[in-house]
Amino acid sequence: MSAPDVPTRGPARVAPYLIAGILVAIAIVMPLTVPIYARATPELWGMPFFYWYQLLWVFIAAGLLAVAYVIVTREDRRRRAAVRGEGTR
Repeated sequence: MSAPDVPTRGPARVAPYLIAGILVAIAIVMPLTVPIYARATPELWGMPFFYWYQLLWVFIAAGLLAVAYVIVTREDRRRRAAVRGEGTR
């Protein structure tokens, strides 16, 4: 006999996944909007704006993706705890 289907996660909330998706979308879309930064000025340490803006987005995107990861991980832990009966006070 097979074991009955036991859920491993509780019901999902939309907000954490929506916020994480928006953060990921910002990290992807902003560096792809070339008309925003297709110019040479202002320069930063002799580097044209076109290059340092893209480099800046490497670090911004890393931060946004880290925040999105934390949000999704916390939501997953909350959903797993809901099935185990933890935190339902």
